Amino acid sequence: MQTTTTHSRMRNVGDQLRDWRQRRRLSQLDLAGLADISPRHLSFVETGRSVPSRAMLLRLSDRLEVPLRERNALFVAAGYAPVYSERRIDDPSLEEARKAIDLVLRGHEPYPALAVDRHWNLQAANRALAPLLEGVAAELLAPPVNVLRLSLHPDGVAPRIANLGQWRSHLLHRLDQQVQATGDATLQALREELAGYPAPDHEEAADPGAVVVPLRLRTPIGELSFLSTTTVFGTPVEVTLSELAIESFFPADAATGERLRATAAAMAGDATAESGR
Repeated sequence: MQTTTTHSRMRNVGDQLRDWRQRRRLSQLDLAGLADISPRHLSFVETGRSVPSRAMLLRLSDRLEVPLRERNALFVAAGYAPVYSERRIDDPSLEEARKAIDLVLRGHEPYPALAVDRHWNLQAANRALAPLLEGVAAELLAPPVNVLRLSLHPDGVAPRIANLGQWRSHLLHRLDQQVQATGDATLQALREELAGYPAPDHEEAADPGAVVVPLRLRTPIGELSFLSTTTVFGTPVEVTLSELAIESFFPADAATGERLRATAAAMAGDATAESGR
């Protein structure tokens, strides 16, 4: 995670701003209009002839939708202190945020849900996830657990995904979008790694009439079909929280919901019986 930021800080602020503008497919005239500054002034900033003020950097990074971590890199490159704090997820000051994450994860049971960081490393999960990971190679479950690697690795969940070609294409497309949006070198390396994993002989095309891409997973209790949603903190002003996302999986059909509820009830019964001994 640190590699990208360190590399960014070695480059001047004008180069970084130009890269973000081009990444967002905006001309200097477009961005100047959005930020309410003159195109000439923006040109001077990008070429290093003018150093932007803190206020201007805030405005430009906001209009360019630069992630908070990279905004800090812009401020450092311009000679200012970072604006946004960054703490470890276990920092006491983030206790309320952790409680909110745990509440969402527990409240989603008996359906699986997990929290990941910007590089898709697992930060937390509810109890419904573990049974779906049976048979996964132990090394893939050693921290830090990368959930995309876990999904597509031949020793991971991939052999049990009934629509692997469709799901693989979906995940790689999401990763492409993230790389384009963030310019993150770690995500780019992860994308190249995942693309090198064995692909199904016959790629299953997405249903043109479908609204979302399902995950169809073969399990001991039958095939389970899920739809997924992503939840993020609404207005984070802290780097770590801005990079956290909760992936929640919902039953895509009635049979999946019934099987998961029955499994959860059986597990609860076993736990009660065990505690009563």
